[in-house]
Amino acid sequence: MISCVDVDYRATAAVAACVVFSFWGQSSSEAEFIERVSKVAPYEPGQFYRRELPCILAVLKMVQPIPNIIVVDGYVWLSAEGRPGLGAHLYEALGRKSEVVGVAKSSFFEGPNVAEVIRSRSSRPLFVTSVGIPLEEATSAIQHMHGGFRIPTLIKRADELVRNG
Repeated sequence: MISCVDVDYRATAAVAACVVFSFWGQSSSEAEFIERVSKVAPYEPGQFYRRELPCILAVLKMVQPIPNIIVVDGYVWLSAEGRPGLGAHLYEALGRKSEVVGVAKSSFFEGPNVAEVIRSRSSRPLFVTSVGIPLEEATSAIQHMHGGFRIPTLIKRADELVRNG
């Protein structure tokens, strides 16, 4: 089982969503979960995971069993030296039982643990990082996800759920 998770923030709360599917090329979800989180940590530069991780864990509690692979909107690693980002913190919080793939829309760093993926006719890449799954495999998976645009269909669906939730 694979899932895409995302979080959107309101003035004093957040909405987290999880879209579940079985294979990378799938065009629609098999299940969708939304969780509203009333207590959200304030934003701290360089510590984004402290705000986002509790929201993701809250929505993942609704999914049984926990997906084998979780795609997060952001980075697994924040530096070429392996400074942990949201995805790495999620991997540890789940006891290293789920592989985590980070898909970011903007460049944060260059190095051996981040890959650029050009999808469709877009000239702008997505930036992929991973833990528990080889980067080459994660990159290929994101490249082959359904959708004719830069953002794969099911990643976009998770974003739509949190924005409309």
